[in-house]
Amino acid sequence: MSSKKIAVVVCSTREPRLNPFIARYVLDRAAPYIETEAIEILDLGDQGLPLYNEPAVPSHLPETDPTPHYVHTHTRAWSATVQQYSAFVFVTPQYNWSIPAALKNGLDFLFHEWRGKPAAIVTYGGRGGGKAEGHLRQILQGLRMDIIPTAPALTVKATTLDDCLKTQQISVADLDRWREFGVEEQMSSMLAELLEKVRGN
Repeated sequence: MSSKKIAVVVCSTREPRLNPFIARYVLDRAAPYIETEAIEILDLGDQGLPLYNEPAVPSHLPETDPTPHYVHTHTRAWSATVQQYSAFVFVTPQYNWSIPAALKNGLDFLFHEWRGKPAAIVTYGGRGGGKAEGHLRQILQGLRMDIIPTAPALTVKATTLDDCLKTQQISVADLDRWREFGVEEQMSSMLAELLEKVRGN
């Protein structure tokens, strides 16, 4: 069994949230492609991170083991968590043409823990979240991550969250719409690209 693990990252922290349902959809789509890797949900809402408050610039810390050099316990815990993973699928909504502040904050706490690792982006919103994808891609480039070209964008309706909260799953109507828009093919391409990089590292 490989020790490589992939995180599907829930990138919003507001409640109630659609994000965990979308992340679960991504995880379920990925499951058939996983052979020796492990894949699991990593929820930013569970990390207890305050606004970025480390005195040192993360990129200036020792590359080989930055974790013990952070001042705060929450940062050391976050660093150790992120270091467990070989790759990431960031599942994010679009907020005001960009990403949630919680995601930018979580990324900014660290540097070497992200550097060089494959990263895929899945966005969602009323129009799919393309502007959030563009902003996040730039941020991940700054963190020196290896970014997957294919980035599925899922359109959601005003009723999507309520439907999920009622049934605890994505509605058939949403799934059918995504299928019609080619999301399943995009997801397959993204996962194939991601796994190729994970297995090549």
